[in-house]
Amino acid sequence: MPTNFTVVPVNDSKKASEEDTDDNNDVLKEEDEETPGDGNPKENSPFINNTDNDKGNLYDGKNMALFEEEMDSNPMVSSLLSNLANYTNLTQGVREHEEADEDEGAKKKTVKSPQMGTFIGVYLPCLQNILGVILFLRMTWIVGTAGILEAFIIVAMCCSCTLLTAISMSAIATNGVVPAGGSYYMISRSLGPEFGGAVGLCFYLGTTFAGAMYILGTIEILLTYIVPSAAIFKAEEKEFEAEAMLNNMRVYGTCCLTLMALVVFVGVKYVNKLALVFLACVVLSILAIYAGVIKTIFEPPDFPVCLLGNRSLQNHGFDKCLKNETVDNVTVTTKLWSLFCDSAALNATCNEYFELNDVREIQGIPGLTSGVISENMWSSYGPAGMLVEKAMPSVPASDTSQDLYLPYVVNDIATFFTLLVGIYFPSVTGIMAGSNRSGDLRDAQRSIPIGTILAIVTTTIIYLSCVVLFGACIEGIVLRDKFGDSVKGNLVIGTLSWPSPWVIVIGSFFSCCGAGLQSLTGAPRLLQAIARDGIVPFLQVFGHGKANGEPTWALLLTACICETGILIASLDSVAPILSMFFLMCYLFVNLACALQTLLRTPNWRPRFKYYHWTLSFLGMSLCLSLMFISSWYYALVAMLIAGCIYKYIEYRGAEKEWGDGIRGLSLNAARFALLRLEEAPPHTKNWRPQLLVLLNLDTDLSVKHPRLLSFTTQLKAGKGLTIVGSVLEGTYLSKESEAKTAEQNVKSAMATEKTKGFCHVVVSSNLRDGLSHLIQSAGLGGMKHNAVLMAWPGSWKQSNDPQYWQNFIETVRETTAAHQALLVAKNVDSFPHQERLAEGTIDVWWIVHDGGLLMLLPFLLRQHKVWRKCKMRIFTVAQMDDNSIQMKKDLQMFLYHLRLDAEVEVVEMHDSDISAFTYEKTLVMEQRSQMLKQMQLSRTEREREAQLIHDRNTASHAAMNEKGDATPDRVHMTWTKEKLFTERNRNREPNASVGVRDLFNMKPEWESLNQSNVRRMHTAVKLNEVVVNKSQGAHLVLLNMPGPPKNRNGDENYMEFLEVLMEGLNRVLLVRGGGREVITIYS
Repeated sequence: MPTNFTVVPVNDSKKASEEDTDDNNDVLKEEDEETPGDGNPKENSPFINNTDNDKGNLYDGKNMALFEEEMDSNPMVSSLLSNLANYTNLTQGVREHEEADEDEGAKKKTVKSPQMGTFIGVYLPCLQNILGVILFLRMTWIVGTAGILEAFIIVAMCCSCTLLTAISMSAIATNGVVPAGGSYYMISRSLGPEFGGAVGLCFYLGTTFAGAMYILGTIEILLTYIVPSAAIFKAEEKEFEAEAMLNNMRVYGTCCLTLMALVVFVGVKYVNKLALVFLACVVLSILAIYAGVIKTIFEPPDFPVCLLGNRSLQNHGFDKCLKNETVDNVTVTTKLWSLFCDSAALNATCNEYFELNDVREIQGIPGLTSGVISENMWSSYGPAGMLVEKAMPSVPASDTSQDLYLPYVVNDIATFFTLLVGIYFPSVTGIMAGSNRSGDLRDAQRSIPIGTILAIVTTTIIYLSCVVLFGACIEGIVLRDKFGDSVKGNLVIGTLSWPSPWVIVIGSFFSCCGAGLQSLTGAPRLLQAIARDGIVPFLQVFGHGKANGEPTWALLLTACICETGILIASLDSVAPILSMFFLMCYLFVNLACALQTLLRTPNWRPRFKYYHWTLSFLGMSLCLSLMFISSWYYALVAMLIAGCIYKYIEYRGAEKEWGDGIRGLSLNAARFALLRLEEAPPHTKNWRPQLLVLLNLDTDLSVKHPRLLSFTTQLKAGKGLTIVGSVLEGTYLSKESEAKTAEQNVKSAMATEKTKGFCHVVVSSNLRDGLSHLIQSAGLGGMKHNAVLMAWPGSWKQSNDPQYWQNFIETVRETTAAHQALLVAKNVDSFPHQERLAEGTIDVWWIVHDGGLLMLLPFLLRQHKVWRKCKMRIFTVAQMDDNSIQMKKDLQMFLYHLRLDAEVEVVEMHDSDISAFTYEKTLVMEQRSQMLKQMQLSRTEREREAQLIHDRNTASHAAMNEKGDATPDRVHMTWTKEKLFTERNRNREPNASVGVRDLFNMKPEWESLNQSNVRRMHTAVKLNEVVVNKSQGAHLVLLNMPGPPKNRNGDENYMEFLEVLMEGLNRVLLVRGGGREVITIYS
């Protein structure tokens, strides 16, 4: 549906129009901007927040005054459209920089708009890159070895792979403006920095090895078909010919590489100027082949092949295909005779097979209408050294040991279907040539899909027709003759061409030269683009170059890697290597398109509509299949290299956010997983503490207790969920910048302490509400915390503000109400950091069972290296009527079933009179509470409060004997339900009389004390004595944390009870369960 725009002119003043004129003259200069500190080129965007060009243009009009305050961040639509009209996409590192001004920092005054169309800019470069060395040097051999049918399958598979990849690439390339950088840019921006870097380097290695392959092809043509006499190493014996040829390839290949690297170093403009010449060579060669095929219908070329029996002979050392001939009525032997016999005499001893079989001569190019196509339909694979034979009868010889030393045409390597796939595939690469020139195209979004797909269709037709035509025109034994030995050392494909074989030889020579130069030109720039992105730290040196931008260091590295390919020296060995790297690259192009399509990201709106995720998936599967078909061990090595680069970038590389598909995939996977997670708590077997860590911040917004994060790391070991939260007091509008600063400080502290998790800083009107919000709302869906970790407020007594400890108690109450576990660390700053603790103990004081969290925590801590040497001890408390021996046995059996290793000890706590120390502690506590209350009251309220206290104390003293069994606040910490009932019954009888007895020994000021407080203080004092006696030297003590009183009037006393309970202990972790079982004996 078309979209209609109506432009309404708004005339404010002459000044406004002048400003518009100034705006229209602004040109965005992306290339000339320096890159930011992270090494990532600043993306040129004419959209929101890009106001660098408009700093001086202050808006002073009247018509849009309502929006004037937003003009600095949100530009006017007219300004936006003006910027868009002037937006250009300069080539990054590919365009020749030598035309720039001599001044290194000078900026370009004008920007030339790119003018290349589809035909010149995409179609011809793709055609030139796809048609190359394999077509001229190996295509006939592949057809002869695999047969027409299997060769057709090989070509169809490889071309289908590139066609599907081109469809995916077209979708990516037309999804917005593609800056120059081609395939690397597309993959990295679609799949993210890790995949982008890994695949970019694979593509770089593929392009570099392609350069080596083209250079080897050039040298092979030179030494085999143009000037064979130029060979430095020459073999005396036939069996050493292959090794001598490889050494020649190494020497000449190194010289050729050095020469090409110098040409590229001097300047790519020379390469660009010669590109048209190289392309003309390719086109003329193709036309010569088709012209030769047509000519074979009327007049087949004369290239006789000499056969001995059914074996093909190398036509080098003889000129006549005869054993002997009659000259002046005298029978004389020929040169062929001397090759198989020990002398030229007619009675000489000859090779057995030579004696048993006749020699004959057949035409190597019988022609299109000869019917040879039926003979070439089927494959002829074999091992290295296998003789090239025609399917016709012959007399076999009994001794074949000397065949290797005779002038037969043999297989130089073992041949099989998968090998031919690997060797052929490089002939279909080069489809990225158009996208690599995206910066030079007039309309890249239209040209890239049309030009690339047309080029692939054209080359596919050429390749498939060549398979059929070669099989229909050329004799099978000539097709299988890789180096043309049977046709006097001619290039086999050249024998078919018209008007002369030299057309193909010279054309293929210059074609290979040009392709090698282009590889050495493109690969360093690709490496430079990767280095400048800053995602691989050790490659940053290769981002630098000459003053004009030429990548000098990258060219040096490329030449060194290319030299390793040349030292391999065999075209057939190098081709499968670069096949792997190109297939890896194509695989990820298809993956990128499939991901973007399936994820339906809002920004995925390609102009190229003829794509589908199934096609991309099919292309991806085909790439993977071809990798393992070609060479399974090369495929594994290529994947290992890509995997290592991926992990390196993930751990050491710069963090980049490119809006890539992998990030979108992660979000979708996270959403799917969160929806799958039930809101109900997990099964006991899967329970682990998902922590919300509540941090306090200093006045400078730094973390007050970083060791709390260390302890979190040791407890979690990177598993499960960790949310680190903090609260700032105030309003968000006034504290926004401080909140961001605090969040950055917390994140840096988390990184220092190696805590993996999420950070969340909230701003609230008061600390209490902020903590409540965090406890209620932190997490998402099923990924919510089930435990809260916080530091013990050690200075609560010194604080004059009761809100300081009241916040702590309210947090305890809220975690209980939310059914979340609570961990409170005392003296957290003395907890270990990264240093390993010496042998010691983690002591667990198991007073009440609240789900088994006390048992689980030491087990989790001991998984970390800091606590690994610590042993676990479990203490439990027995009362008078408990059988401590049986308790110990039961506890040991329970731990055995829990699969926990721990020492068990049962501590007996006998009933005893409440000591004077306990009364004094309680008295000091209550007096302090009264004093704090009075400090907050006005004078009249103080008087009223004093009378109420006096009346309450008198009433409580008078009613003490009557209400001796009253328990206004039950002790929540010490007993289980059964113990509680037992204790309650025990209190009703004997404790009443104890209370009466103690009244006679009390000091007067003790009489007014709240007996509930006295009993609680008694429990805290007695329990503390036992714990200190047993566990003072422990590395960590875990204690059940008693709950706060239900009556809020006793809050300040609750803090005193906890302080007494932990007195004399260094590292303490108070643990309060969340009301559910967290450990089980069942599997």
